[in-house]
Amino acid sequence: MNIIRFTTVNDLREEIFRAPLEQYVLVQLDDREIELDPLCIHRYTEIASEIDSTLTYSYYRERNEDGTLLLHPVNDYQPGSVRDDFDFGPLVLLNAADVLSATEDFTREESDMLDGGWYALRLRITIGKMMAMIPEYLYTATRTDYRKSGEKQHDYVDPKNRAYQLQMEKTLTDHLRQIDGLVTPGNTKVDYDAEEFPVEASVVIPVRNRVSTVMDAVNSALSQKCDFKFNVIVVDNESTDGTLELLEAVEDPRLKLIKVSADENLGIGGCWNRALLSEHCGRFAVQLDSDDLYNSHDVLKTIVSRFRSGNFGMVVGSYMMVDFNGNPIPPGLISHEEWTDSNGPNNALRINGFGAPRAFFTPVARGILFPNVSYGEDYAMALRISREYGIGRIYEPLYLCRRWEGNSDASLSIEKTNANNNYKDCLRSIELMARVRQNMQSRPMPGLPLPDLGALMNPENDPDASWDDDDDFDEFDEFDGDDSDLPF
Repeated sequence: MNIIRFTTVNDLREEIFRAPLEQYVLVQLDDREIELDPLCIHRYTEIASEIDSTLTYSYYRERNEDGTLLLHPVNDYQPGSVRDDFDFGPLVLLNAADVLSATEDFTREESDMLDGGWYALRLRITIGKMMAMIPEYLYTATRTDYRKSGEKQHDYVDPKNRAYQLQMEKTLTDHLRQIDGLVTPGNTKVDYDAEEFPVEASVVIPVRNRVSTVMDAVNSALSQKCDFKFNVIVVDNESTDGTLELLEAVEDPRLKLIKVSADENLGIGGCWNRALLSEHCGRFAVQLDSDDLYNSHDVLKTIVSRFRSGNFGMVVGSYMMVDFNGNPIPPGLISHEEWTDSNGPNNALRINGFGAPRAFFTPVARGILFPNVSYGEDYAMALRISREYGIGRIYEPLYLCRRWEGNSDASLSIEKTNANNNYKDCLRSIELMARVRQNMQSRPMPGLPLPDLGALMNPENDPDASWDDDDDFDEFDEFDGDDSDLPF
């Protein structure tokens, strides 16, 4: 079996037609040199045949420049694995008949996309089909990207990738339409003044062992200039490095300190819930990480004004990437200008985050609550809100995201990166199936039961995470912006 280098879907179809009649085709997705293990093809085709897999892939090794090998495991594919950058590795085995069937009406426009139509192809062929991930190292590929995880996480917001991202958004939107997973922009009404709160806004800072940065964050919050009452709720999660002592020494009555004990077993999400459910929590709860800063004294005022200008369950601002001393570093401003009110909630399933700072209308957040994890808790909340409520955006920078050696996401192992991605895919799976179910229930066929969601998707997940207060920035953001230039 020869390896076909994928270029475009139309070229792949031609290769299949020209090749000897075979049930499967082995496809290479990038230009790295690949060395197959002796039993690689046998193992791929054996497993694919036994379970009738439409797409089969496996663990692999990467060869460094010095000849050493790095093991590269990959994740199982879940129904929510709809990110365009899902890591299959550079080698996949495809069912030839499934490829031809799924692309029979493939347009030239789709095949001419910047990715050759690969994203559209793999979304199509996986609808209602079995996928196989083989947890065995079956080939070796030359390693070409030596950047640390913290240096890769904002690749997709690089302005030069805008055209690509718009194409990927259209592809996902078409896919969601096909499986009845599209949602319309949230229009559930909120009444900001239906109940009383002790203050109009609360800045929420979960923290553990940030003795060198926490007071910068606290002072940034306390220095806000507002024409309304606000407070700062710091949830200390059993700090042992002097952080708690610094916080206890603050005499400003606007600082509300919540101390978490070890037996509560709280992650960042659990700490956020403690703040939200606290008697001190204001009408709007606004995020600030314990090693980051607001960029002016007007951030709270700007966020509350944005809430009051519309009908939003959540407001998200923009942030600047800076070093520890506040100097801008690449990629600089992350402004999410590609978000569209018409399609942002759908495109959110394709990307890894919503932006920062994030602010929530407290009754809405209390009705949902964060999962008790320390990675992806914010994404889970934002996805759920976007299904039902409007999300307001602020495109001016409000927030300084400091990158320094203390960031817990600066250099993640492939295993940790996979665990993070696996959990985000789990969240997407839950949200996607909830949206499909919601749409089915809103348009049921008379006298017929609701279809089994398993006919559309095959879920698997195993979320696990450790404390990581930088999760907001190991993913970030979807493409967002004026919808007037979208091709759909």
